[in-house]
Amino acid sequence: MITVSVCLIVLNEEKILARCLRSFSCIADEIIVVDTGSTDNTKKIAADFTDKIYDFKWVNDFSKARNYAFSKCNCDYIYSCDADEVLDEENIKKFENLKNNLPENVEIVQMFYKNQLEFNTTYNYDKELRTKLFKRKRDFVWEECVHEQIRLTPVIFDSDIEITHMPLSLHSKRDFKVIKDAILRGEAISKRLWEMYAKELFISGDNEDFLEAGAIFESYVENNILDESLLRSCLCVIAKASLIKNDIIGFFAAALKNVGTNNPSGEICYMLSKLYYDTGKYEDAYLWAYNGIFEAQSECCIKYQKEMLPKLMLNILEKTGRYDEKEVYEKLICLT
Repeated sequence: MITVSVCLIVLNEEKILARCLRSFSCIADEIIVVDTGSTDNTKKIAADFTDKIYDFKWVNDFSKARNYAFSKCNCDYIYSCDADEVLDEENIKKFENLKNNLPENVEIVQMFYKNQLEFNTTYNYDKELRTKLFKRKRDFVWEECVHEQIRLTPVIFDSDIEITHMPLSLHSKRDFKVIKDAILRGEAISKRLWEMYAKELFISGDNEDFLEAGAIFESYVENNILDESLLRSCLCVIAKASLIKNDIIGFFAAALKNVGTNNPSGEICYMLSKLYYDTGKYEDAYLWAYNGIFEAQSECCIKYQKEMLPKLMLNILEKTGRYDEKEVYEKLICLT
């Protein structure tokens, strides 16, 4: 049987921490809690479950805090936990079975992270595999009987364990600030994080968030050579920010660059269709709504293609008299 350190970084989590630790204590051989400056009862609640509580001065960097937390772990494997996660009875049993039967060579275990759409988080799917359990010490192993080489790719196991995500509130404002501060410090931001920034803006950002991000993304696009998928995401943000500040020329500049790529984004098609609809140009609105639903793909928020565009199309059909097409788009909305 393997041993597992359940490892958390926390800040003012008194409302949900006991719920989390109560469920994960069933499978934990040790619980590590790293507090980044709580001013409520978080540390007191954590003390009901573990004596391994550490303080870490927050430096606006989640990776540094998690690395510090990992350094305090002692078990074979580390489960990286957030305070808003819950492990139900069925999945506690699955986790216990995993502990008893996990092959020795497995270095990473993926688990299903579910219940994401209900809380408008940064992901476009309600359930998806995420890396959650990590071997604390990795062995480097030679492979092949001749022309031998060290195996660099980790051994990953996809489990059927489901972790329920139950946050009390959105973390978008916090996330936006962390990313913006890192950019202002001149830190290199990965392609993945730029894409996550764009996704989170479209899923849960407000007008103020887009206006602040618009200039940042414009500068990034102007000063970097980007691959096509990242460029499309950035142009979606720039276009939305331009619309919000009523910069129609800036909007069309970004939108046309996006459309000029191999796969125009569903978000851009929606913005174009809605702009034409609002100005009474219903045939143009129909064209872009149709393209957005059937020819494009959502770059940042799947709701644009799967929900918002079909609903907009129903309004367009009323204006253009295409009543015979209504059933098609009503069914598309039912499927989302």
